[in-house]
Formats: sequence, C-alpha cells, structure tokens
Amino acid sequence: MSASAKKIYRPETRLVQAGTLRSPFGETSEALYLTQGYVYDNAAQAEARFKGEDPGYQYSRFANPTVDMFERRMAAFEGAEAARATATGMAAVTLALVGQVKAGDHVVASKAMFGSCRYIVEDYLPRFGVTSTLVDGCNLDAWREAVRPNTKTFFLESPTNPALEVIDIAEVARIAHAAGATLVVDNVFATPLFQSPLALGADCVVYSATKHIDGQGRCLGGIVLASRKFIMDHVHVLLRQTGPSMSPFNAWVLLKGLETLAVRVRRQADNAAALAVAIAEHPKISRLIYPGRPDHPQAAVARKQMRGGSTLLAFEIKGGKPAAFRFQDALKLIRISNNLGDAKSLITHPATTTHQRLTPAQRAELGISDGLVRVSAGLEHPDDIVEDVLAALEAA
Repeated sequence: MSASAKKIYRPETRLVQAGTLRSPFGETSEALYLTQGYVYDNAAQAEARFKGEDPGYQYSRFANPTVDMFERRMAAFEGAEAARATATGMAAVTLALVGQVKAGDHVVASKAMFGSCRYIVEDYLPRFGVTSTLVDGCNLDAWREAVRPNTKTFFLESPTNPALEVIDIAEVARIAHAAGATLVVDNVFATPLFQSPLALGADCVVYSATKHIDGQGRCLGGIVLASRKFIMDHVHVLLRQTGPSMSPFNAWVLLKGLETLAVRVRRQADNAAALAVAIAEHPKISRLIYPGRPDHPQAAVARKQMRGGSTLLAFEIKGGKPAAFRFQDALKLIRISNNLGDAKSLITHPATTTHQRLTPAQRAELGISDGLVRVSAGLEHPDDIVEDVLAALEAA
C-alpha cells in the first residue's frame, strides 16, 4: 500500500467524521451556514461560477456548505459516489423517479410501499404520460412479466411499509438491468447500517432523513444517493431548477443525528426484537412480523442481504379495528404517531393512517388488515416497552 493511499474507515467512524468542512476558525462541530447567497471577488468569478468553471457556491438552493457536509457524510456512509439532499423524504423519492422519465415511459414498482410513494407512481406520474405497473415485490417472475420495451426504472422499498416484506434486491436489480432499466430502492426501514442497496446492485437509494437519521423528531429531510453520473443525469438539474432544497439548519441537525445513528439503531433493533419475542405467542395476536425472526416469510432473503433485523415490527390484533384502537388507547408509554425511527417508541394503525387512501381490497392484498399495528421501537428500556404492550393487550 502506498503512503498516499486513503484509509477506508468503518461505518461508525464515517458517521462521525466524514465530509466535515472547517472554516479558518477551526471549529469542532460542523459550522451552520445560514445564508441564501454568496458574494464574489469580482465579476469574472461570478461568471465562472455560473458556467461551472469555478467550484465555489452560488446560491443555497443549488448548494450550501452545511448541506454539502451532510451530503458528503451520507455518501461516505452509504458507499455512494454522490448525493443530493432534499427538503423531505418524499422530495427525494419524487426526484429519483421523475428525473429519469418522460412522457411515454413506464415504471414498475412493488405494490407494498408507503402510501405517498404509491401516489407518486400510481397517480402523479400518469398525469405526465408515464405509465406504471404494480407487482408483488417478492415474486421475481412478476417483475420480469411487467417489463415493457419502454420500462425505464424499477422502484421498491425493503423491508416494506407496513407489513415488513423483504424483497430480494440483488435479484430485482438483475431483472431491471437485463431490461435496460434502473432500480431505485427506498432503504428507510433497514437504514444504511443494516442494508446496502447499492452494493446489492441498485442504481439509486433514497431515504427520508426525517426518520432514523434525525431520530429525535426534530426536522424533515431526505437524500438521494447514487453514482455521480446518475446524480448529474437525473437529479442535479431537476433539484436546482425546481427547488426542493434542504435547509442548512436541517442539514446541521441531521449531521448531529448521524453521529449517534449507529448506537441508536442497534439499541432500537434490540428493543424491537425483544418485543417480538415477548408477544410472539400471545393469545390476542394472530400474526407477528419481524425481519429478524426465523419465522418471517422472507427470512432467507433477510439473512442474505440484511445485517440486522429492523427497528420496526408489525402485528395483527384479534378483533379488528375496535380491538386495535382499544389497544393503542391503552398504551401509556408508546405514543400514537405515524412517524418512525424516533428515540421514543411509536405506534400507528396503517389501515386508518398511512394507507387509508387504499381501498379495502388493496389493503387486504398487502396484508394490511384492520387489526394490524406497526410499532417503531425507541430507546426506552426493553422491559418497559414489553410491559406497556402486554398491559395494553389485556385491554384489547
């Protein structure tokens, strides 16, 4: 190894150190640059900046030093060549998909996805002449059969929201590439700590940074990560011209969140696993779903591509919606919220919240029954979480 070879640090170290830019003041914490614009030394420099001949900053809708640090750190953590931060997770999903297609193109996506993502694929893109086909994401033949000559991209999330299906990313990537299409993966539920879609063959990975990356319920954010070519061809110009930019303050908050992400996610996953063990045989639960368990429907795929379970679990309470509502209302520690990845344990009822827009038949197809609840394990003591759930189940 040459003396100049750059050392590749482990993920936890990259989460704390990567991408830091220091001002002449030599600050320890990342600097927060709350500015809309930047001044130039002279008119020629301004011209060079706008031509792309000078690498400095022009306007914070385009780029900002604090946002730049967040992008660099996330790219280093994910193992991506480039990244672009966005105002929200849905802005990241929308940019990654819309930036690749035009009228006449076709998208294939898994049916099991967050309600807003499904809206983009099923309702929003068709307004502009982009058709879509939704498939059972765990059925590889369904992906193959859905391909058309005009298919441009595949989209999936794994584990899925809210039923935690685990889709074989590597195999879906092979199918997409054989068809001349790309694969975009929403990796929010696994987090970059437990799953690396780019290493599995995906072309682009997106996150709602609002979830585990912040992890403390403070701000919104999203990020798109991919090769430098993918970002420049499909994301950079669209972000610059349409403006779903991340605020510098939110980028600073998210940089602070990244420093503790590895510690938080591992503890949350341990808590989720402990809760799954405690309620697995409970007489009031008809179905339990947790990716880290051997009885998960896609346990073999999870072992192959994931380095941990998840901070989330889902379970079906006997008695449908009335019982699920009684259960939620009886919880004392776990709070009702449609967010996830928070330091506080949270619960939601997908049929009446995140997936209420779907018809009953569509929800049934995805395994979203009226008794299904999704729990995002927090950082509380595992015994307190378990005791809270067991006590509430008595009320169900």
